[in-house]
Amino acid sequence: MNNQTTGDKIFDAAVHTALAVICVIVLYPLFFVLIASFSSPDTVMRGEVWLWPKNISWIGYTKIFNNNEILSGYLNTILYTVVGTSINLILSVAAAYPLSRKDFYGRGIISVLVVFTMFFSGGMVPAYLLVKQLGMLNTMWALIIPGAVSVYNILIMRTFFQEGIPYEMQEAASIDGCSNLGTLVRIVLPLSMPILAVMILFYSVGHWNAYFNALMYLNDRAKYPLQLFLREILIQGQMQEMVGVGDNSNARNVMEGEAIKYALVIVANLPVLVLYPFLQKYFVKGVMIGAVKG
Repeated sequence: MNNQTTGDKIFDAAVHTALAVICVIVLYPLFFVLIASFSSPDTVMRGEVWLWPKNISWIGYTKIFNNNEILSGYLNTILYTVVGTSINLILSVAAAYPLSRKDFYGRGIISVLVVFTMFFSGGMVPAYLLVKQLGMLNTMWALIIPGAVSVYNILIMRTFFQEGIPYEMQEAASIDGCSNLGTLVRIVLPLSMPILAVMILFYSVGHWNAYFNALMYLNDRAKYPLQLFLREILIQGQMQEMVGVGDNSNARNVMEGEAIKYALVIVANLPVLVLYPFLQKYFVKGVMIGAVKG
């Protein structure tokens, strides 16, 4: 650092400045939603909330936690995320490990067939008809089974198994009498905690934020995930703003809807925001595995 030239110092300062500006641009919307969630709705709508909350109000959070449908949606989302991520992880490992083995006959052809599905699919209507014929409409499984595996994540795991775990270790386990399943459970998985953490993050975030499949396959509001209720609130808020706020009752509904909207965004994203910092280093590693390795 002491041997840096003036040009290097200027370049470093410019890079740090640019990164600081980007961080502010990226983080400010989240910070604004946070302070707006416990500011008075009328001050938010008048544009008076910028850097700190004004006229502290908890009406948004009060409305949320007094709404049984939202609480039910929150619990449903947790259930769908836990069950879906577990199934995703098991099936991804079951697909990626054989494809990573050099002694697996026909793995090249199978890999081509798996990758083929990334570029071509049957479409929305055939998918809906298939879910209907399987009797999964209006059930939890309609949100989990159709997306039980991700080809992209399978390829990332396969690459990690190939490049991150020496094949000689698996051969040694086989010589010692360990079966393929035993090698996977006793050797491969304990050494694959980084990629497993990445997969948990990928899949859990996907399930937590998903709403489109629920919109297509569910008609029982008791089974709605949280994101579907959030979508309804956002649409209702937009419709109320389009109608106008000529009378006091409508104006009050619009303001309450604005408060609920910001509070619900915070409540809906809080688990992911809490989880991400602990898995960030694994997240970056997983992205690099998929981007750098073949």
